[in-house]
Amino acid sequence: MAPDFSYRHLHYFWVVAQEGGMARAAARLGVAVQTVSAQVRELERALGHTLLRPQGRGLALTEAGQAALRQAEQIFALGAQLPALVREAAGTPSVRLHVGLCDGLPKLVVHHLLQPALAQPDLRLLCHDGEFDELLAALALHRLDLVLADHPAPPHPGLRIHGQAVGRSTIAWYAAPVLQAAAREDFPRSLARLPVLLPTGHSAMRGALERWFEREGLQPRIAGEFEDSALLKTFGAGGLGVFPAVEMVDEELRRHYDVARVGRCEGAEQCYFAFRTERKVQHPLVQRVLDAADAARQQ
Repeated sequence: MAPDFSYRHLHYFWVVAQEGGMARAAARLGVAVQTVSAQVRELERALGHTLLRPQGRGLALTEAGQAALRQAEQIFALGAQLPALVREAAGTPSVRLHVGLCDGLPKLVVHHLLQPALAQPDLRLLCHDGEFDELLAALALHRLDLVLADHPAPPHPGLRIHGQAVGRSTIAWYAAPVLQAAAREDFPRSLARLPVLLPTGHSAMRGALERWFEREGLQPRIAGEFEDSALLKTFGAGGLGVFPAVEMVDEELRRHYDVARVGRCEGAEQCYFAFRTERKVQHPLVQRVLDAADAARQQ
């Protein structure tokens, strides 16, 4: 639906608000003061509210004017980016994939799950970290094509979003060379003697680990807790403590961090989920990721 106001009128108002007066705005725009005044009045008429009021020798914004200015700032900031975006799109054709990543999602897992899309030769991948609810809201507004998370979405009838499991993996324990022998000796009892690194409670893995500790009757010696999974692995690789990771990325983990698996959390698994919106024509790379996950589950 087209707006009831003209963006030209909004632009004149925006310049007046920036300059603090009609005369200075007219000089900047290269038009008569009467023209600026008429354009602002037209905007006020269309919006049904006064946006400017006299103050001394100049003008001040009303509360409605302040709200209009905030929106105008965003609109014209986006407009300023348009020429560069068009030039870039015209000069370098690409397939864009906007992916939201739930905070704490292991980056090696993200790379593994998105692998089917990475073969696209003209891919432009844009990844956004954030809170789960914020990412789902952005997905519902079609600002994202796909959201990856380590837990299912809560019921929300207002959001027309579909989720499906795209990966499942056993959790295992890894250690740098300096701790490997001691960690393997009498595992998992060794985790009560050696320093242990854990994800913070925001991660679904933390809950699975705590249930496993309880089943095993273990009180781990916690040496560090990390929101960022890559940071957890970096400190683990440096020998600060034994740390958990999903076996799904065992090969990449050992190659990138020079660590070794010292034991499994038998009965403890981590699931990963992908979320998309309802569309008649699904983004081809999103479909490729989902199809690959379905094929892997059926093997």
